[in-house]
Amino acid sequence: MALPPPDPQFVLRGTSAAVHTLHFSCGGPERDIPLLFSGSENGFIHVWNLKTRRVDTALDGHGRKSVYCVETMGGKDRLLSQGRDQRICLWDLAEGRTSVTDSVFTEHVGFCRCSLLKVAQGRWLMAMAARSLEEVQILELPSKTSVCTLKPEVGAKLGMPMCLKLWQLNCDSQPVLLAGYEDGSVVLWNVSMGKALSQLICHQEPVMSLDFDTEKAKGISGSSEKVLSIWSLNEQQNLQVYKTHELVNAGISDITIRPDKKILATAGWDHRIRIFGWKKLKPLAVLDYHTATVHCVSFSDHSNPQQRLLAAGSKDQRISVWSIYAQT
Repeated sequence: MALPPPDPQFVLRGTSAAVHTLHFSCGGPERDIPLLFSGSENGFIHVWNLKTRRVDTALDGHGRKSVYCVETMGGKDRLLSQGRDQRICLWDLAEGRTSVTDSVFTEHVGFCRCSLLKVAQGRWLMAMAARSLEEVQILELPSKTSVCTLKPEVGAKLGMPMCLKLWQLNCDSQPVLLAGYEDGSVVLWNVSMGKALSQLICHQEPVMSLDFDTEKAKGISGSSEKVLSIWSLNEQQNLQVYKTHELVNAGISDITIRPDKKILATAGWDHRIRIFGWKKLKPLAVLDYHTATVHCVSFSDHSNPQQRLLAAGSKDQRISVWSIYAQT
């Protein structure tokens, strides 16, 4: 008989708004306090201390417009956030500061999260949806120099980019971008050449979220439909459907593969978090706590596997934090 799903280890309350994005920073030196960053619909970024389970700092830099992406840049003092005010803000949180040090105006009206890739010490590439509906712009940070703009071929009709994932196999290889579009397709772009290498229609509806495992050259995507699509990348850089998994209820807001590539989590419109084994996409658990759409899921980057956590943020204004399969 299967074990009943666990309860959350703890629940964080106090955002006063729907939670749209989560990001952990736990992997620092032992004396570092593990942090969880959350972005909310009311424009606030909350920095949660996971020892006290309370908010250390509340950051307000998006004019009370929804924040839907938060990432740290090489440590918990450098932060990037993206909001519906069409701005991407860079923050310096060292020594208790709460100041925006720089920002990029995206001119994009959708809710496509930007994607970051560290390419050298202190240098990052950032992919973001551009002003022109179908385009993706690549910038270098912190200089904000434009690297290229990725434009679909004339007549391609991909629609808006919905989700982005920048990656490279190793520090010597070329950066590439996976982009999920409104027409249900995933496209692999070569960033330095600015051209599409491969396109695969994975869904009948817009791709809401995707993640990619660079070691196995295998990715997963979800949409508003009842299906998860798993696809792989062959040596010729061609995307191909690997398998699909039918869900009980439609609608996936977010997907994330744990850093150790053992399990993955999905955030469901049906208020549930689902856990799968990544190797065979075997369903492992359904975590049922929230009373509204789950918008985001994030795994912690603890260096000790036994401390690993999963956090989920919901429209119900709560963040549930779970300890599951930490020993595997």
